[in-house]
Amino acid sequence: MLRVGLAFVALPSTILHLGCTPSQDRTPQETEHSPDSHLAANDEKTESTAKGNSMQIQYLEIVTTDVDAVCQTYSQLHGVTFNDADQNLGGARTAKLASGGVLGIRPPMRDTEKPVVRPYVLVSDIQAAVDAAAEAGAEVALPPMEIAGHGTCAIVIQGGIESGLWQL
Repeated sequence: MLRVGLAFVALPSTILHLGCTPSQDRTPQETEHSPDSHLAANDEKTESTAKGNSMQIQYLEIVTTDVDAVCQTYSQLHGVTFNDADQNLGGARTAKLASGGVLGIRPPMRDTEKPVVRPYVLVSDIQAAVDAAAEAGAEVALPPMEIAGHGTCAIVIQGGIESGLWQL
């Protein structure tokens, strides 16, 4: 149980530390070992950057049954200060991320909601992003929904992974 708890804290810590930037693509040693794999990786990186890939986590949501303990751990590990619960964000206690985004830690909103770490990536057109995800085979778990004072969010599920979309 302790290992699960530590992993729960470590995963979002890694996300907070690493972020999502095109400059963090894999090294050639981590890709397939064909003679052209390095060139293909560089071409993909150039193409990704040229297309404007600037994935930015706007909201990192952590759902847990022990909000106070997780907030205390993040405060100690990262020196962040959490605000009081924001009812517009499901009662999440929030802290600012270095990227300008927000970390929100909240309790489950219903009995069937399991603990989860869910990044919400900033998009310019949330409906187009939801449509593209659905076209790629993702399940739309939450269609675009406005959150007073924060923007619009949506949740899609692909391969069992919940991902959020966020439009300011």
